[in-house]
Amino acid sequence: MIYHETELKDAWLIELELRGDDRGFFARTMCRDEFEKHGMATDYVQQNMSVSAFKGTLRGMHYQLRPYAEAKLIRCLHGAIVDVIVDIREDSPTYLKHQMFELTDSNRHQLYVPPGFAHSFQTLTDDVEVSYLVSSPYAPQYERGLRYNDERLGIQWPETVTTISDKDAAWPLIGEQTEPLF
Repeated sequence: MIYHETELKDAWLIELELRGDDRGFFARTMCRDEFEKHGMATDYVQQNMSVSAFKGTLRGMHYQLRPYAEAKLIRCLHGAIVDVIVDIREDSPTYLKHQMFELTDSNRHQLYVPPGFAHSFQTLTDDVEVSYLVSSPYAPQYERGLRYNDERLGIQWPETVTTISDKDAAWPLIGEQTEPLF
């Protein structure tokens, strides 16, 4: 795997190294030793899958509070997404900064999202399938989110949002938060 530092502290874009022959190819998508060397989580407790039918679907901007804060390893298996992460760690030099990454079934890139980041993605095609590993179990009472269109974040989504859950559309704006973000 080839590890690319991002603009956001502790987040990584991972490019797979394909080893191919006339049968197809082989690639590692996770290596405990390499992840540990890069300061990434190495223990994952769940693998989740998301299927979205329509281009423009937006999921998130999700995160979980401590002690259930999650690291995520995200990959688009079918179709294409723009993945957006926001650093919500108040002591971080990249606090409230965001970055976008295009993850597709053809580029096969993965995104490592450390604990202390809000995570969201928007589908760029119909029929999208996303798989991701998480380092902590889902704990609904610790789930939080940011509003995808919060002006303070300044995220310019590449598509018009065509589909979003009521919960994701109603997350509070940063200025309305009643507790620390993380």
